[in-house]
Amino acid sequence: MTEHIPKTELISKLKAIVGDSFTLTDKAKMQPYCKGFRFGSGEAMAVVRPSSLLEIWQALEACNAANVAIIMQAANTGLTGGSTPDGNDYDRPIVIINTMRISQIQLIDNAKQIIGFAGSTLFGLEETLAPYGREPHSVIGSSCIGASIVGGVCNNSGGALVQRGPAYTELSLFAEVTEDGELQLVNNLGIDLGLTPEEILTNLDQQKYSSAEVQYPDKRASDNEYHDRVRDIDADTPSRFNNDGRRLHEASGCAGKLAVFAVRLDTYPIAKKQQVFYVGTNDANVLATMRRDILSSFNTLPVSGEYLHRDCYDVSKKYGKDSFVVIEKLGAKYMPKMFALKRTVDRIAANFKFLPSKLSDRMMQYMSYLWPNHLPKKMEAFREQFEHHWILEMNNDGVDEARAYLTEFFKAHEGDYFECTPEEGDKAILHRFVAGGAIGRYHI
Repeated sequence: MTEHIPKTELISKLKAIVGDSFTLTDKAKMQPYCKGFRFGSGEAMAVVRPSSLLEIWQALEACNAANVAIIMQAANTGLTGGSTPDGNDYDRPIVIINTMRISQIQLIDNAKQIIGFAGSTLFGLEETLAPYGREPHSVIGSSCIGASIVGGVCNNSGGALVQRGPAYTELSLFAEVTEDGELQLVNNLGIDLGLTPEEILTNLDQQKYSSAEVQYPDKRASDNEYHDRVRDIDADTPSRFNNDGRRLHEASGCAGKLAVFAVRLDTYPIAKKQQVFYVGTNDANVLATMRRDILSSFNTLPVSGEYLHRDCYDVSKKYGKDSFVVIEKLGAKYMPKMFALKRTVDRIAANFKFLPSKLSDRMMQYMSYLWPNHLPKKMEAFREQFEHHWILEMNNDGVDEARAYLTEFFKAHEGDYFECTPEEGDKAILHRFVAGGAIGRYHI
């Protein structure tokens, strides 16, 4: 921080902007915002929780003037990192700006597109779009724990999505620091919202724009070229990889280098027919052959394809059981509350030296032993029989296409498959999802 702006002065400015109760400086109160679910942990000078887009801008101005490091944070799932400090060896103090109080979602063109504010979540978007018969880019995985829309775009999330590819848009509203150190607002949402930051942010916050002011420029609001890339099975590079320059554009893939206020995204019709196929084999080359066949010859691409090795299956079954049961029995909307409770328990336990670290995980792990086996019998039978597992989700015309292909394929290749009932399909996908957190629990 520059010498002429003391820490106390910056804290006072932030309190004046967002209020005393939403400017956290106590270590215990900041802890939930300074530690991610899977990884990432460190100290911050303050955590600020603005309630409007304009308050984000004003907080950014104050922090930039004080020359502190800024971490933009939404749901803080910690799934991909970057939403918390990572260690305590930064060259400047850190201020975390948490945006979860700013969760508004606005619909455009009869819900064919949306504008998601900085704290809006995939779960909230699913609920908003359902009456229109549409769904967001991601409806599995991260949506279960309340991940944010903007966070997904900033990290190009959606690794398992074959039809839709990574989260991507060229239409966004963001702030950046210029080479001269000045903070500037960039409105590339494609909506006429005014000229000054105050006008732009207030008008968007209050939805003060007409349909006539919504433009449809020649810019993408989704990765609509992914079909072609993923089908190019003989290309020198994979269809997806980290730091792919083709999908780094302003907010998309910025990974915290910009302060993103809102993104504009395409939505998708809810499929009329869906089916999950569960595939097992002891030869990984069988899956490689299937992958090439499906990507090159199917008229309808899979919705998603998720792989599980037998070892990962076992770890997920044992150490992801509590998360599985909470999501299945209570619904996805309870997961953020569960993680908040976990953080509270761990924060309190840290004050007592006789209590073990990660107390909440140990308690939940013990309680999970009391619950009966939660996985379908067919999956368990495949676990005994096969080392490699693949969860293939198809929709619409792709269902019959996959059924015919799999029937013929396993007449000549080692392995087998079964068609999941809706319940089995949901459990297979959920079992794969909780594997990520289960591996972290396994190492405790």
